[in-house]
Amino acid sequence: MIDLRPVGYVIGLLVASLGATMAVPLAVDIWAGNGHAAVFVESAMLTILTGGLMALACANGVGDRLTIQQTFILTTAVWVALPIFAAIPFHQGATDATITDAFFEAMSGLTTTGSTVFIDLDELPDGLLLWRSMLQWFGGIGIIVVAMVFLPELRVGGMQIFRSEAFDTAGKVLPRAAEIASRISIVYVILTAACTMSYYGVGMPFFDAVNHALTTVATGGFSTHDASFGGFKGAPEYVAALFMVLASLPFVRYVQLLAGSSKPLFVDSQVRMFLVTLIVLVATISGYLLVVGDAPLTTLVREATFNITSIITGTGYSSTDYQLWGSFPIAMFFFVGLIGGCAGSTCCSIKIFRYQILFAAISNQIRRIHSPHGVFQPKYDGRTITEDVISSVMAFLTLFVVTLGVLSVLLSMTGLDFLTSISGAAAAIANIGPGLGDIIGPAGTFEPLNDMAKWLLIVGMLVGRLELMVVMVLFTSRFWRA
Repeated sequence: MIDLRPVGYVIGLLVASLGATMAVPLAVDIWAGNGHAAVFVESAMLTILTGGLMALACANGVGDRLTIQQTFILTTAVWVALPIFAAIPFHQGATDATITDAFFEAMSGLTTTGSTVFIDLDELPDGLLLWRSMLQWFGGIGIIVVAMVFLPELRVGGMQIFRSEAFDTAGKVLPRAAEIASRISIVYVILTAACTMSYYGVGMPFFDAVNHALTTVATGGFSTHDASFGGFKGAPEYVAALFMVLASLPFVRYVQLLAGSSKPLFVDSQVRMFLVTLIVLVATISGYLLVVGDAPLTTLVREATFNITSIITGTGYSSTDYQLWGSFPIAMFFFVGLIGGCAGSTCCSIKIFRYQILFAAISNQIRRIHSPHGVFQPKYDGRTITEDVISSVMAFLTLFVVTLGVLSVLLSMTGLDFLTSISGAAAAIANIGPGLGDIIGPAGTFEPLNDMAKWLLIVGMLVGRLELMVVMVLFTSRFWRA
């Protein structure tokens, strides 16, 4: 039988820690004098008490190693438990949200998806707006640790190719997670502070600058305004695009950069491929808008740069309703959202390295067909790609497409139209944020959807954020018998 005490201990500590962080929005509401502070007092007390008792109850089973089964369970359970408690201020607070809507918003926040069911954001208390942003910030650093510690260890989706970069600590998962979290946190805080000052420096109000910095570095996309970046035209869009790109690069490279080694960042093949892809996409959309649009060139380039960067990184900000640009950009934006940034970043979706491995495998197979007796080995970043990595990536891509199709069908069965169903499924699984169409497009929200559709999307956000396999394996009988 699997010993769940180590899992419960870690989750208890994280839940209690989450409760402690509610002191920040509590202080903001006290400062603002809006009468909303009591909600965070009650929520914090309940969260800290529950988490603390869970940790105490499971403390006698803690060690420095986790089995494979415990690691899989912990990785999934954390992203289920934390949204439950993170949703309490939404349910009890000024949004007057239902349990479904509160949990949807919390899951969207912690998975850095950015889809929202809230309207009239401009009217919400400052503390609640800050809490939404903080959830995405926590989720951003959390997924970096998961991507660098747990996924390579679990050999999920080809992530094992990065095992040598995950600060080896002799196979001890929990000490490694703590070590990586401490190093990454330094980089994460530096980027967030720089982003905040940059936003403030180009004229964004300080409160908005802090909130948007938290969600930009996390590539989450929650905003403090219903119009998202529609009210921050000009320089703030370029600042956002810059920091969305920086947050989409492997954070291990920043750690190496701080240690005095800059070469790995500039020679990393996925970094180069991501930047080249982004430049090509921005140039394509800019050229298209130049032909069909009538706005000044500087405006077209700025809007193309901002919105393409927002979608490819999975951030989900919008500065304009790009659905008005025509059918070509709409189709392009759908597929761009399925690209993603680099592994080991706060980005989501399929990620650029998997496409590189896929193309390397296809190229290798074509060469074998041309030269049946030749010996060819696909390469990634100068390293030979092993068969288990290729099969893992192929399995991930297949499961991604199948999951996208199944979720789309299930959403359509709740009464949603085709465009809303397929774009909503893609937005959830790829953790992009907005979908397409009049309902969940960049000018809409997920609030009008029925509860069943929202719960399906919640599952999609969870499964997509944890690279599909981590969650799927829990539903196999062999996992529990092992």
